Amino acid sequence: MDTSVPVLVVDDYSTMRRIIKNLLNQIGFTNIEEADNGASAYDKMRGHKFGLVISDWNMEPMSGLELLKLVRADNALKGVPFIMVTAESKTENVIAAKAAGVSNYIVKPFNAETLKTKIASVL
Repeated sequence: MDTSVPVLVVDDYSTMRRIIKNLLNQIGFTNIEEADNGASAYDKMRGHKFGLVISDWNMEPMSGLELLKLVRADNALKGVPFIMVTAESKTENVIAAKAAGVSNYIVKPFNAETLKTKIASVL
């Protein structure tokens, strides 16, 4: 697994961004940027090449699912591995995320080992 790839962590809750960033650091990632919503994440992605996006599902004004759909519709970005993080393990959410092209899915709470396994499967 290439831990040198730039990672974008997207969550409207700063504590969750910090937790994910700390977990990423634990498994060797150091090139990490943050965005506090889907719209700012999309702007960052259009200006910088990321090797992985880890995004929360529930955000305002643009949800993680809406961000994922935008990314997958953008020819320059559609190949970026995208992991969705959510507190809900509802089957319909997993199906919607898969249909939109999510690379993997993590249900909160999770630890560094779970994150590492999910990342390894998409990188």
